Amino acid sequence: MRGKPKQDKYLKAASGRPTSGQSPTTRPREKGFEKSAKVKPIQQADSFLDEMKNDIMAFFQINDDHSFTQEQVLDHFGTGDRRMKLIMHGLIGELTDEGTLVRQADGSYRADANANLIEGVVEHVNSRFAFVVPTTTSGVRGDRDEDIWVSTDDLAGAVDGDRVQVIRFTDSRSKGRRIEGKVARVIERGRTELVGRIEVWPTYGFVVPDSKKIYDDIFIPEEKLGGAADGEKVIVRLTKYPDPDSRKQRFEGEVITVLGKAGQNNTEMHAILAEFGLPIVFPEEVEQEAEAIPTKIDEKDIANRRDMRDITTFTIDPVDAKDFDDALSVQVLDNGNFEIGVHIADVTHYVLPGSKLEAEAYKRATSVYLVDRVVPMLPEKLSNGLCSLRPNEDKLTFSAVFELTPNAHIVKEWFGRTIIHSNRRFAYEEAQDILNANSGDYLEELRLLNELAYKLRDERFKNGAINFETVEVRFRLDENGVPLAVYPKIRQDTNKLIEEFMLLANKRVAEFVHSLSKRNKNGEENTMVYRVHEGPAEDKLRSFSEFARKLGYKLNVDDEHLSSSMNRFMASIEGKPEAGMLQQLAVRTMSKARYSTEDLGHFGLAFKRYSHFTSPIRRYPDMMAHRLLQHYLDKGKPADREEYEEKCRHSSERERLASEAERASIKYKQVEFMSRMAPNQVFEGVISGVTEFGIFVEITENSCEGLVRMQDLSDDYYEFDKDNYRIIGQRHKKMYTFGDPVVVKVKETNLARRSMDFALVSDKAGRATDADSQQLSLAKSNDSRGSRSGSSKGGQASARRSSNPGKKQGTAPKGENRRGGRGRR
Repeated sequence: MRGKPKQDKYLKAASGRPTSGQSPTTRPREKGFEKSAKVKPIQQADSFLDEMKNDIMAFFQINDDHSFTQEQVLDHFGTGDRRMKLIMHGLIGELTDEGTLVRQADGSYRADANANLIEGVVEHVNSRFAFVVPTTTSGVRGDRDEDIWVSTDDLAGAVDGDRVQVIRFTDSRSKGRRIEGKVARVIERGRTELVGRIEVWPTYGFVVPDSKKIYDDIFIPEEKLGGAADGEKVIVRLTKYPDPDSRKQRFEGEVITVLGKAGQNNTEMHAILAEFGLPIVFPEEVEQEAEAIPTKIDEKDIANRRDMRDITTFTIDPVDAKDFDDALSVQVLDNGNFEIGVHIADVTHYVLPGSKLEAEAYKRATSVYLVDRVVPMLPEKLSNGLCSLRPNEDKLTFSAVFELTPNAHIVKEWFGRTIIHSNRRFAYEEAQDILNANSGDYLEELRLLNELAYKLRDERFKNGAINFETVEVRFRLDENGVPLAVYPKIRQDTNKLIEEFMLLANKRVAEFVHSLSKRNKNGEENTMVYRVHEGPAEDKLRSFSEFARKLGYKLNVDDEHLSSSMNRFMASIEGKPEAGMLQQLAVRTMSKARYSTEDLGHFGLAFKRYSHFTSPIRRYPDMMAHRLLQHYLDKGKPADREEYEEKCRHSSERERLASEAERASIKYKQVEFMSRMAPNQVFEGVISGVTEFGIFVEITENSCEGLVRMQDLSDDYYEFDKDNYRIIGQRHKKMYTFGDPVVVKVKETNLARRSMDFALVSDKAGRATDADSQQLSLAKSNDSRGSRSGSSKGGQASARRSSNPGKKQGTAPKGENRRGGRGRR
């Protein structure tokens, strides 16, 4: 069908040159970026002709529901010059030959529906727009610069978490601009259920979602209220999703579970689990299968195991731990060396392939640690019973046994199945008190392990490991789960002692499996599940280094030994008020650790190969590592890499969801704790973030974070200086910068959204110089020139579209920018 074209920034002067003033350029695509076989690469606009070709293609993409003759295209671009007409005809021909344009039977042209079609997942960051995160070969998010910006108007009914195909606009890679696009279709819904608080009316109900990425309520017909009462937290199954032709994100659903009264601790913790799609209880058949496992160890189970029950063995765990999945044994050898055994619960002896327990363990992939509870990967019969290395009980284990010199060098190592008998259960604090007092149970063994751990740690840092010590918070709760205190977790020598031997076992298991590859035909690599951590992106590292420099700290990213430079930086910020935030920012420059069958190494630990072997009670990848290790000990051939890679991707995704749920529970308890403070109580804090809508402040004593909104800074009009992480007052030049100390009080708490607003009481803010103000003005001027959306016409067009959201939008009048008026990207 032919029709009037939707207008955009490509309206040309008679010369044919763009009036926008900037030439599109292209960023390199991320490595491993997947796309349809029919996707045509966006051309680098190295010349005027490339630029025009991109503009023509963008015109057709924006108007993809219409076809146009060559004359209509020339008219749209205002092309009158004869030579320019010939050029335009030639470019349309090139695009047709490449398959990005399709010639219709009537001689007109339209965009190929598959041109620049990308698959990805919607991340709906606010009510105005979303990003589509492209799928990558690794299954892990790539460079954020490759994310595709999509207006809410162009989501075609997609919502946060949906897998979609998105058309990437050819012209949208210009310097300083985000890649833009629009959703072509929804491939798979990411959410079938939502959690929220229900409001019940006489003939219907509405559920207000807990998720911050769902911006509209869910309508519930009267007959589908499921007995829910007003103000309760519920789980809703979605029965109707937003209409692709409407910009309103309208949902309908039915209540399937009533969690309880909103605001009660148990209700809110269950709601957090449900929000992230995490299980609350085990299916009955899984519990039954676990209960049927015999508790007595049969003699035939011991026959092929190394018996280590006579060697001194103990566990060291948190004081409130219920499952003990690792133990250490210590023995002094006649040659003066030490035999140290790292013994891990033999979970795979009990959880067999093909069983219901196995299927549930894979589905969960990890235990989840909320503030007040653990949601285990395995039923309690296993996690707290059969597989827990409790004192004074014989237990089946999988072990890594090392002979170490007094300098902690490995002389021999052995891997295999064992049986042990733990002599003692220590809490970290208890073992630390024994070391500090130089007196108590197993003092000599604890002292030996601590000395060896120090030497292993020194060797690790010498080889390039980075010392990331981020602060973790803990809560003291009453019997109803109400937080009475918030305090930082303190890591002492005994914590680090256990950590060091677990790292040693994980590293050596990975290296051992790799070493067995040499016996394979043609040198085929043994498939193994690795924990990989790739190095940081250079641009992120440089941005962080520049920011640290502005705060007076030095981080040399050009240093050949980046880890040494990073460790010196970490040492320089220790004890400073801004240390916590800088450590978090430094961690964010790094890639996220994940599971993979590729031995890419672990950058943060400086290990060439590293696996997860030491926590099979709570991590499915450790179960995979146990099975693979035994398979190769039994002289098995390399396992199916694709099968294990898929399991790695699943485990990484479940780990991410569990981490988000854990953070949500911490945030909820922090907000609940602060909501109980006296109205005028003041707190010392540090500016932990600066945005265009306010400054975030982290309270020093308890790490609770809240927002001082820009609108509440009424003494001046403040402008956001994003390049320097600060805001500057226009009149008085007062300046609030990341890391500045401030005093605040609680203004408002919102438990439903897990957020807090603070009011500023006092500060030690500096004053911006004239040079600072000029720099900010210049930056804003450049930003304004680079923005697509500054024209009043675009804003007016957007307003007109919004006035009738239910109607499918037609073409915009000539001279208007279809994508205008949506804010800066």
